[in-house]
Amino acid sequence: MDSLLKHMVDMTGHRDHTMLDISVISAVQELAGASQARVLSVLTVRGKKYVRARASVSAGGQARMEENYDANNLGEPLAGLPALADCLAQHGTSAEAVSADGKRTLWLPIWIGEKADTCLEIVHPTPYTTDTIHVIGGIVSVYRNFQNLLDYSERDSLTGLLNRKTFDDQLAKMLHASAEHELPLPGQPERRQHSDTEKQWLAVVDVDHFKAVNDKFGHLYGDEVLILIANLLQSSFRAQDRVFRFGGEEFVVLLRSTTLENARKIINRFRTNVEGHVFPQVGTVTVSVGFVSISAFESPVVILGHADQALYYAKSHGRNQACHYDELVSGGMLQANAANDTAEFF
Repeated sequence: MDSLLKHMVDMTGHRDHTMLDISVISAVQELAGASQARVLSVLTVRGKKYVRARASVSAGGQARMEENYDANNLGEPLAGLPALADCLAQHGTSAEAVSADGKRTLWLPIWIGEKADTCLEIVHPTPYTTDTIHVIGGIVSVYRNFQNLLDYSERDSLTGLLNRKTFDDQLAKMLHASAEHELPLPGQPERRQHSDTEKQWLAVVDVDHFKAVNDKFGHLYGDEVLILIANLLQSSFRAQDRVFRFGGEEFVVLLRSTTLENARKIINRFRTNVEGHVFPQVGTVTVSVGFVSISAFESPVVILGHADQALYYAKSHGRNQACHYDELVSGGMLQANAANDTAEFF
């Protein structure tokens, strides 16, 4: 009982999804005596479902995040886990399978409304007792409730996208991770990434002529445009990328681990998806985008300022285009500044 209470206190003390994931699998592994426990993300890519581990712990080890943002690694096809696939299709609360060597795997989808984007997986060498199932069920209920609370605090109420506060936190984490990766060894110069290697990217998106949409069709249709733009953002970018609404008609995307050309391709895919979408009553809507690579040697203000400069270049030179800050500077179209004092973010 003391151990259960300790884990419950630990879980309810966190205010971000990462530490909540770590807490729940640590609790489940210890209290169930499991050989392994994982938090799985359930992804849908081009109509097919995949599961990918985002946190794991083994007996006797420390829980850890699985920071695998390889765009080519979608995870394991859900079809390869028929018991879990059937459970999700039936809106079930649990599924179990026994491997040829007698190892038992229990899956517990975390349903929030009609969606289960997260699932707990527990591997155990022997059948689960009724008491164990009861305890795990209680932990899952607490975990689900806190997922709901965190989603409420982290998301924009209109579009459902992540909000500005969450962006600040995630950019800080990304910069910290980049700093650890780029930190030079003693006596060596700073290691800055070459242009052809994978980097992290920040893109600022602005809806073109949005004021005219509100003035002509009214704010209800304007809100519908923003909701549909948010949907297109989520469907156009990769599962490992993060999409935020800054307020008004401005959005920001953090693209993880990709090259310049791939970043440009992904951003332009979104831009053309918006251009080709028919918005009810409004018709055609376009967006402009400014993007920049993220460096641990620059502050968030500078990074956002550079992306903002590229965005406003795009808007003042025809709109409906994506502009890369460094290319604009090297081509003489923009002057490199430490920050953009006129940016709307500040």
